[in-house]
Amino acid sequence: FFSKAWRQDLWLVNGLPMADPKDKLFSEFYSEVKLIEKRDAALTPKQQIDRLNRPGCTYFNLNPFDVLQIDPDVSMTDIKSRYRQMSLLVHPDKNQDDSERAKKAFDAVTKAYKALEDTTNYRKCLEVVQEAKDRVIQMVCEKRRRSKGEPIDEDDPAKVDRFHLTDFSAHPIVTLVQTRRVRSNLQIVRRSRAVAGR
Repeated sequence: FFSKAWRQDLWLVNGLPMADPKDKLFSEFYSEVKLIEKRDAALTPKQQIDRLNRPGCTYFNLNPFDVLQIDPDVSMTDIKSRYRQMSLLVHPDKNQDDSERAKKAFDAVTKAYKALEDTTNYRKCLEVVQEAKDRVIQMVCEKRRRSKGEPIDEDDPAKVDRFHLTDFSAHPIVTLVQTRRVRSNLQIVRRSRAVAGR
């Protein structure tokens, strides 16, 4: 569908067709389209159901931002649209071949949305993320102090997953793990208080 003259200006860079370097607008647009395609490829119902039912899902699904695959600083309208998108993907009626696991995934998505919908719960979730960020910063500073000027793993971009969907800081994986730990510790405290209160 490109004209012959236009096709002559195309060439492959890293396996992707790129326009003449002078045409930055096209190359930016094309790379954005490829990123959207890559992101949407991960949004298949089976993959989402598997992700929300993986081993240890009770631990992983405590973080509502992780369940909905969003950053903590997105707006409420983005949270709502992401909830609608995720709930349609994992809805038990749309996944009747795996309805039991789909129901469990749908419940996790609904629980995450309800946690973020309430302003007080949303603030608490943000506090947990902030506490995790603070722990990561403290941990990295301590590692740097102990390494005495040597580079550490967290500073090496090749060792840090920059394309993780919940990129909370310069050290997304470590922050994500810390967020999960803080949330699970809070859950353990809640359960022990509930047992003690009986």
